[in-house]
Amino acid sequence: MTHDTCALGPYRADLVETYWRWEQDPALLVGYGRQAPESLEARTEGMAHQLRGENIRFTVYDLASGTPVPAGVTTLLPDHSVRTAEYVIMLAPEARGRGLGTAATRLTLDYAFHITNLRMVWLKVLAPNTAGVHAYEKAGFRSAGMLREAGYWLGQVCDEVIMDQLAGEFIGPSAIAPPLRRRP
Repeated sequence: MTHDTCALGPYRADLVETYWRWEQDPALLVGYGRQAPESLEARTEGMAHQLRGENIRFTVYDLASGTPVPAGVTTLLPDHSVRTAEYVIMLAPEARGRGLGTAATRLTLDYAFHITNLRMVWLKVLAPNTAGVHAYEKAGFRSAGMLREAGYWLGQVCDEVIMDQLAGEFIGPSAIAPPLRRRP
């Protein structure tokens, strides 16, 4: 699946060290509210479990140079009984601030609504992460509530914003629906 600036491809075991490097970035640790880094060995063990799991994971590719370069990961954590999923994104430090996260989020939502047939996708973001909140809003998410004092940002207690997007509110362009409609 592609957009002008990015593409989504399979989650890849051969990129485990790259994913791990991104996950150790201090800005990402702060954004997720994690306090401790993870060893490469633990991450490699976790990768094997993730590849066998039910979650839907994509590698995000930056297309700016003309050659696809791995730049992040998007994940849908589905609850099939109610046709919803939690959304998580991780971008490499060098990929942030250029709209890649918004484009990757829109492609992942496109997949969620048109392939997986989810009716709603939701996420949690720490309230002080205003860049993240703005990117999610640009991708179509709306604020759905707040978990008060549910997280930490730079050592301080903070709220966590809950955002969601309904399938019926997803507006195009779709990278999936038009090609499928053309098939006999």
